Amino acid sequence: MNDRISRRDFLGMCARAGALAMVPATGQLVDGLGALTREVGNVSSQPARYWTAIGNGRVQCNVCPRQCVLSKGELGFCGTRVNINGEMITRVYGKPALVQAEAMEKGPFFHYLPATKSLALGTAGCNLDCGYCQNWEFARSNPELTDNKNLPPRSLAQQVQDLGGKSITFTYSEGIVSIEYVLDTARYAHDLGLHVLVKTAGYGNPQVIRDLCDAVDAINVDFKAYDPDVYRRITTAEMQPMLDTIRTVAASDVWLELTNLVVPGYTDSDEMVRGMARWIVSNCGANTPLHMSRFFPKYRFRSVDPTPKHTLLRLRKVAFDAGLRYVYLGNMGGDPAESTYCPKCLMKVIERVGFRVSNKGLDLENSTCTRCGFKIPGVWV
Repeated sequence: MNDRISRRDFLGMCARAGALAMVPATGQLVDGLGALTREVGNVSSQPARYWTAIGNGRVQCNVCPRQCVLSKGELGFCGTRVNINGEMITRVYGKPALVQAEAMEKGPFFHYLPATKSLALGTAGCNLDCGYCQNWEFARSNPELTDNKNLPPRSLAQQVQDLGGKSITFTYSEGIVSIEYVLDTARYAHDLGLHVLVKTAGYGNPQVIRDLCDAVDAINVDFKAYDPDVYRRITTAEMQPMLDTIRTVAASDVWLELTNLVVPGYTDSDEMVRGMARWIVSNCGANTPLHMSRFFPKYRFRSVDPTPKHTLLRLRKVAFDAGLRYVYLGNMGGDPAESTYCPKCLMKVIERVGFRVSNKGLDLENSTCTRCGFKIPGVWV
């Protein structure tokens, strides 16, 4: 199967993705490999890692806290792992269901290589079942049923470098269930000087999360709710593993950002946001960027109203008052809360209007405000 893309196709996709304006520019645009051959039922038979044989041909998956026990022929909850003759096989290794160019800010990553494009990709399958999932068509589908591309790790990394790319982001679905693909891609990507980022819900076992932190450069974790019951109602899983993951990432050398979708009736109370923000300050530090995003009806949450804008503005202040320094609002259509401000002198140092990004007062080399010299944490170049 063809796993190459022409430069003409690449440049065409770049043009359609649109340009970003960062002054000075921090990197070339990266585009998705959308012209690759696609085929429904195109799955891998790659031996998986993180499993244990437990006798009688059964295996136990050790990727996430579900610890699925599978008899021969059975699939795990995520739909990506299958017991074939007493061995665990991953069906999504090198088989993304969606690949395209994205602004780094869409990650969302606001303090990491701003105004660059990243090659974003995601496979079928997820170990959560969030009621508001934006990509449920493939995230909650088995890879045998999705239209997958052929992008093995070495080829993926080499093509991104050849086409002038700077980074690869695993997103859209849960990267943890394709952990082997993520780890191997990161190894090849780093050999070529590329960055690797992951957007995750953080529902993984400790060893998987430690290995992920050792392999990638930046992680954005979905802080779905700071209440065990609400978290369970949204995701069908437990909250504690997500908190443990965030602590592990915060203690590593990986750049960390967090996202919280504000859902009316679920995650929009002052008390919950105040508790979440205080937890982040205590466990990750006041400089951890938090993205509070506006909810729109999706999947099983179609009957829930969109988040009122005034609710997001109120909760942003709650998070600031609890000690966080960088709180952003997402899905708000160019609101000033998308921009980065110096916590000391309040000057706007990076302006964002949608995905248009411009430097208004950040010394990129020194990561400081040009007015007062305050250190603005991040990976800017």
